[in-house]
This record gives sequence, structure tokens and C-alpha cells, in this order.
Amino acid sequence: MKHIKNFLLVAVFFVSATVLAQTKLSGTILDETGEPLPGASVVEKGTTNGTATDFDGKFMLNAKSGSGTLVVSFVGYLNKEVVYTTAGDLGTIQLQEDGQVLDEIVVTATSLAIDRKTPVAVSTVKASDIERKLGNQEFPEILKSTPGVYATKSGGGFGDGRINLRGFNSENVAVMINGVPVNDMENGRVYWSNWAGLGDVTSTTQVQRGLGASKVAVPSIGGTINIVTKSTDSQKGGSIIASTGNDGYQKYGFTLSTGKMDNGFASTVSVAKVSGDGFVDGTEFDGWNYFLNISKEINDSHTLSLTTFGAPQRHGQRQNRSSIQTYREAESGIRFNPDWGLRGGKVVHIEDNFYHKNQTSLNHYWNIDERSSLSTAAYFSIGRGGGGGTAGNSDLFNVRLGGFDQPVDIDNIVAINRERGAEGAESVLRASKNEHNWYGVLSTFKTEINDNFDFLAGIDYRHYEGLHYQEVTDLLGGDYFLDNNDVNNPNNAAKVGDVIAYNNDGIVDWLGGFIQVEYSNDNFNAFISSSLSNTSYQRIDYFNYLDSDPNQTTDVYDFIGFGTKGGVNYRFDEVHNVFANVGYFERAPFFRNVFTAFDNEIENINTDAENEKVTSFELGYGLRSEKFSANFNAYYTKWDDRSESVQLYDQENDEQVFVNVPGVNALHMGLEFDFVWKPLPELNITGMASVGDWTWNTRIENLEAFNQQQQSLGFINAIIDDVKVGDAAQTTLALGMLYKFWEKTSITVDYNYFGDLYADFEVSSNDSEDPIPVEDIPVASSAWKMPNYHTFDASLRHGFKIGDFDTTLTLRVNNIFDTEYISDAVNGSDNNAASAQVWYGAGRTFSLGAKIKF
Repeated sequence: MKHIKNFLLVAVFFVSATVLAQTKLSGTILDETGEPLPGASVVEKGTTNGTATDFDGKFMLNAKSGSGTLVVSFVGYLNKEVVYTTAGDLGTIQLQEDGQVLDEIVVTATSLAIDRKTPVAVSTVKASDIERKLGNQEFPEILKSTPGVYATKSGGGFGDGRINLRGFNSENVAVMINGVPVNDMENGRVYWSNWAGLGDVTSTTQVQRGLGASKVAVPSIGGTINIVTKSTDSQKGGSIIASTGNDGYQKYGFTLSTGKMDNGFASTVSVAKVSGDGFVDGTEFDGWNYFLNISKEINDSHTLSLTTFGAPQRHGQRQNRSSIQTYREAESGIRFNPDWGLRGGKVVHIEDNFYHKNQTSLNHYWNIDERSSLSTAAYFSIGRGGGGGTAGNSDLFNVRLGGFDQPVDIDNIVAINRERGAEGAESVLRASKNEHNWYGVLSTFKTEINDNFDFLAGIDYRHYEGLHYQEVTDLLGGDYFLDNNDVNNPNNAAKVGDVIAYNNDGIVDWLGGFIQVEYSNDNFNAFISSSLSNTSYQRIDYFNYLDSDPNQTTDVYDFIGFGTKGGVNYRFDEVHNVFANVGYFERAPFFRNVFTAFDNEIENINTDAENEKVTSFELGYGLRSEKFSANFNAYYTKWDDRSESVQLYDQENDEQVFVNVPGVNALHMGLEFDFVWKPLPELNITGMASVGDWTWNTRIENLEAFNQQQQSLGFINAIIDDVKVGDAAQTTLALGMLYKFWEKTSITVDYNYFGDLYADFEVSSNDSEDPIPVEDIPVASSAWKMPNYHTFDASLRHGFKIGDFDTTLTLRVNNIFDTEYISDAVNGSDNNAASAQVWYGAGRTFSLGAKIKF
């Protein structure tokens, strides 16, 4: 017993000596413009002891020796070594940009990945690249030179852009802003018009392809897009921005920051206004974006940060595709839009979008001790708005002021409605509202078990209420609009603002958790993680059921999802590394796949809806040298029991048709390569190649279709047996150049190629109430293969002084050679160009912006 006591005393002595020997260091990492760098790596030289900066670029590190050197690094910047001789605050540390260097980004609460450590395929875009490339593009388009990415403007309206990753649309790509998931809780979609101001406030965007490094129980099939906004600026000051561009584009705004004050408080506010006519006819837009961050450093262990931002906007849309022949014959060519009209000579947006989604989060960072930390974010999001359209006799909206390619004659509809008088309006404008109340909590605990092992655990709780209804927005000269869809209010003489067609709520609750163990030594890293989640759905229908009917509110239906993934990374030396990862998970079905018929009838509720099942493998190789860096990886993703929501256009009835397609199987596999080469100090060359092979392997029939009023249109059949996955280019190439003439003057040129692009798969309609017998269904051998295309973009930046103020001018030109190309298509009945419905991409566009810092 005495020997044991002596041993314990010796052990306690050594542990105490180790703790006492540790040196507590802190500081703030900034870029060359003074902006914080969240996720920058700070490592004690010669050891694996390190940490990462938070949203404000701040770090705290317990060094193992009383003096030494810290190595600070961040993607796209030169490493910097900082010598310390005693504990304390090292102040601000600025990194200099170097487009060639692909340095480390450490996993933080925002789930950013570490280059050459985290075994995933990753690409990172920092704030300076966003300023060079964004201009008046859609935010997803700045990622189009990333392997596996296909991004377009969709119909061409402001904020209507979309992004696919490895052939998967936004429903199957986890998008997070400051670590908070933003995919719609009911259908998984991301509406980029809600985030139209992101380009102004983003400090880092990271695309993790495949399984990703997410620290939440969110399955990412195609990958994860992590967007980290700017937080409170460390320096007092601000900036003014102004820009102009094609088709009346105007934008102006400001940013102000107090810097860190003596009481530990700091705040930053940013506001901008944007407007324009739009490249496409009838897509005028007007919007704002705002951002506010207030932070308080309570002490060395606790920091609070409150962030709120949003982008209220309204814009005209081009919702409906047209045939290629229609565009060729239209007076405005590829700008043609059938979804707008004129009333008294003024533009009327028949299809439009108006929305304001605010996201507010309170983040608490707690350094529990020298080995453990807890990061918690409590957040809420309130979304209000919807999309415009028509109700009543749709034929009236086919009467145009001239030929087929001219605006709709709204005055004609007004005259008809006025003549009807007491009979009520025959046709009106309405809005489909998809609003929500959303709040949640994310919390991640991390502890260092020893010098090699880290343990992480987290919880993710979300509550979501989706509010779905239509309301009259313009009676177009009528006295009222008669609607018979509400059993609680039959023969409703609806006025502007009254609810029509449908009115229901979707309630979604999510509770998830994960655990992860990470191993790290000088050359080897590995991790394994598991997650478990419960998704519950409930539906309330105010129109189809009397208020006294208990069926107005359904029971709560629960669906369990789970997953596990792991990976290893090995560094042979400072130049070469390899990685591999594998994962399997089951994702709960979406809301639409449970309540399949827009009602609460138990026979139409799919209580046994299948989980979507995903198996994924990936191998990768990385090379890092003084002037050349490259990544190569191969992936294989098998997806079974996928549920797809398809939107079609019924030309005969001139309306959108929605079909839920369950039980779809697909296989996505491919190769990806990207590189950065710096042959000269002032020249930076980037490139990538991505080749995919994505195929559907499913035969489905007896599907029910619905219109926008959520009314059944009968049955159709989907044949997607051995059909190429459409809606995204399976082969993409990119080559970019950045040349610095002087320290603050540079030019960039980007070339992008998109090939093996197929129209979205065919769904064959059927006029009969009975489905076509299976033996009579023709099997589609392939979807229409769209023409390959390529584009050139360029930007010129020049920095100079106006008095004491740093000023930067940025000229951006997209599609320099005005290439005409088809960006999006839905397959037609004949699987060819003549029957396809398409959208053309934008022609040449430009913007000129100025930024003055003070």
C-alpha cells in the first residue's frame, strides 16, 4: 500500500509540474486587410499541440513550454512564425496572401476541415476571392470552378441560383452558415434568394465533397457547404461600397465597426441596398441585406457573440421553361420570359418571389480548462414571404400584347373582371406562402484525452413550423374572387389578403447527436464518428377539415436516422499525403414523402416510409511543394430508396405539376483533380478536372400528380431505368489565372467547361385516371444530352489611396465572349432537343464596384 501511495504522489507531482509548465497564450489572426480569419491554425512548433481561431479570429492556446515559436497558417496565406517568451496576449498577427499555399484549416465549431489532416476532399474560397469573383453573379456561382460543382442562375431571377454537388441538388447537400444548418426542414432545399447578401459578409466558404467533416448529425450525401460570415472586426473603422452593372444593376452600402473596446465589447454592422432590371425580361428586383454582430469577451474562459442577418427582397421570376424554338423566334431571344405582363404600361410580375428570412444566433464559447472546450449556439429563424402566380382561368394569361413573345395583356383581364361585376373576378394574382418559425440549439464538446486522442460529442435540436397557404394579392379589377376550398368557409368571396386554395402547417422536430474520436500524431490522422437522429412530422390542415374534426391535426410520426463514418490520412513527408474514408447512413424521409396526398387521410399517410440509404467510399492523394500543390480523389456513392420531388410543366393546362417519386436508386462515382501552380511570385495558376458517372436505375409507376392548388391531377409514370442523372454537368474543367501587376493591382481570368450534361429525367404523363399497365410502359434508354459549353470570365482589381483612405476598384465581366448556351433543361417526350423545355444561361454581364476603407 505504501508503494502505491508513493507512486501516486510522484504521479501527482509530474502532472502538477506539467500543468504549471504550460504557458497560456492568446491573440487575434487577421488577413492583410484587417479582417479576422476564423478557422486559422495556431500550432506550437515541433509539436501537435494546436488550436484554431474562432469567428473573431481569436485564439487561446496552452503552450507546453515557457518560450518557443507558434506557426500560424490559413488556406491561401503564407505561414507565419511568432516567437513568444512568456505567457500573455500576443496581440494581432497578420497573414499575407499567397494563392499558392494550401495551408491548414483546423476543425472548429463551424466544421471546417484541416488540409492534409481531415480525410475529405475540400476546396476553400476566402473573402478576397469572393470580392474578385462575385460581381453581380449569384452566390453559388463563385464555386463553379470547384470540382464536382455545377451552378447556374436557373430561371435568371435575382437570387434564383442553384448548385449541384457531384450530381446531387441542394436537398442532398448540407449547407451551413456559421455552423447552423439552413436546409429547409421539410424538403431539404436551400433558397439562395434568402441569402442574397451573403457575398458582402462572408469571410470563408468551404466546400467539402462527399461525407464531409460536419460536427452535427446531418447526413451530407453530395457534400457540405460551410459558409462562415464575418464577425466583429478587431479594428475600429469601416468601409463604403458602391457598384453598378448591366441592366440597371445598382448596389451601395456601408460597414462600421467599433473594434474591441476596453470593456470587452465589440460590434460590427453592415447594410447594403441592391436593385436592377435583371438580365431576363420581367425580372426587376429590389432588396436589402443587413448584418450585425455584437461580441463580449467576458474573461479568458467565456466569450459571447450575437449575430443577426437577413436579406429582404422582391424580384420577378422566370418560372416556366420554353422550347428552344420559342427562344429562337422570340424578339428578346434568350432573355424571353413568358411570366410577366403590362398593366397601364407598367410591369406586372405574374411570377415573382418576395421573402425575408432572418437568422439570429447567440454563440457561447467556453474554454473549460486547458484540454476541454464547449461551443454552443442557440438560434432562431423567422421566414416570411412566398412566390406569386395566378388563380382562376389561366387562359386569360395567354392573351398577349401582340405575338406569343410579348408581355401578357393584364389590362384585358382587368376589363373582363370589371365586366363581371357581382359575379366576381375570373382570374386574379395570388401568392403561395411558404413561411416558417424555426429555432434550435447546437452544442459541441471537445476534450483532449491525451496528446494523440481527442473526443467530441454534440447535440442538435431543432423545432420547425412551416406555414403553407395561398392568398389573393391582386383582384385585377374584380370585386372579389370566389373560392370553395375551405370547408370552414365555403363560397368564400375572397378579397386581397384573404387565404384561398389551401392552408396547412407542417410541424417538424429534430433531435440528433453524434460522438467522434480523433487520433493524431506527426504523420497520421484518423477519425470515426457515429450519429443518431429522430425526425418527427405532424400536419395540420385548416381547409380540408372542419375545425371540429379531430382529423384536422394528425398524429406525430417519428423516423429514426443513423450513420457512421470514418477516415484516415497519412503524410509520407511534407510533400505527399493520402487519405481514405468510408461511411454508411440512413436518412429519414422528407415530409412530402410521408404525407403523400396533401391531406390527413390515414390511408394516404406513408407511416412506413423508407429511410434513404447511402453508402460512400473515397480515396485521395495530395501533393504540396513550394510552387505546386495538387489533389486527386476518387469517389463512389450508392444511393437506395431515394425520394425525389419533381416539378413539371403541363403545357395543355398551362400549370406547374408536382410529383413525388419514391424508391429511386442511383449510383454516383467519379474522379476529381485540382491544382495550384505558382511559377512566378506574381503569377498564380489554378485548375481542376472533374469526371463523373451518375446513373439512375429505377422503374416506377402509378404516381399521383398535383397542381399548385394541391389538387390531384391523376396518375403518371416515371421511367428512369439506366438513365443518366440530369440537371448537372458530369464533366467539368476549369483553368484560372491571377496575375499581380503591383501589390494592389491584379487581373484574374477564369475558363470553365461543362460537358456530359443531361436534361432532368423524363416523367411521362397519362391522361387516364388509371395508370398505364407496366408492360406497356416504354423504357427510356437515356435523357436528352444537352450541348457542351464553355465560358470565360475576368476581373480587374486596382487599389489606391484617396487621401488617407484605402480604395479598391473591381471590374468584373462574366461570359466575356457572350457565349449562348443552355444551362438547364427538363427532358421532353421524345428525348431530344425539340421536345425539351429549357432555360438559357445569361449572356455577357458586367459590374464595376468601389470599396473605400476608413
